[in-house]
Amino acid sequence: MSALVHVLVPFLLCVAVANTGVFDQVLVDTSYEHYAERALPQLPGFLAMPFNCLVNAGYAVVGIYWLRAPGLEQERALRYAKDVFALMALLYGPVQWTRLATLRRAPAVLDQWFTLPIFAWVPVWCGAVARGWSGPRALAVEACSLASYALALLHERGFELALAVHIAAAVHAAATLQRAHGDSSSLRYFALAALACAGFVLLKLLDHELAQWWPFQRLTGHFWSKVCDILQFHYSFCFLTDVSQRTAHKRT
Repeated sequence: MSALVHVLVPFLLCVAVANTGVFDQVLVDTSYEHYAERALPQLPGFLAMPFNCLVNAGYAVVGIYWLRAPGLEQERALRYAKDVFALMALLYGPVQWTRLATLRRAPAVLDQWFTLPIFAWVPVWCGAVARGWSGPRALAVEACSLASYALALLHERGFELALAVHIAAAVHAAATLQRAHGDSSSLRYFALAALACAGFVLLKLLDHELAQWWPFQRLTGHFWSKVCDILQFHYSFCFLTDVSQRTAHKRT
């Protein structure tokens, strides 16, 4: 219950802020032309781009699966870290789906904004495994992550800069944890998560370019980018829970 409260409160606060007009100057795309998949006007808005819309259900599947996943019973702090991450995945899918269904500015801003604290949670969880849980440290990291979205107000590519820093920090924290506490099993999960992260970034950037080739004209680069993002979530869970369980056993 505490994980739900701690995720839901900042989530609702961000929703409220995004709807005030504070981020009206942020560069976001609010048209179907941004995507290579063709919109089908005969379908309702929440299915206007069927593949890019329906794939968002995958976030909920991953979130529910890991929220219910056993393990870490003896490590309350690490179980809390897992549950927060799972709830982030669970809430992120509806935000992306709402963006496509409404094409409104606020959901587009939230789609960008929420990406940052999700990546920031990886160093938080890694720190909890390596050095023990620290509530103030977790709060500080997430607060700085949310505040970093203000870069999008300072420059039209401010969000991309903030996201690049977050991705680099997450990969560095995971690599450091792997060197200190990992084994061949966790290394495999780390490599798969890193590969999915690369696919998430590159396929989204190349959405329109890839659409020139027939394999990407129905299931577009943006669609496969979301698939990679969902896999990135899953393999990050696999890596972090694997290392968490190993270090927990060492302490007992």
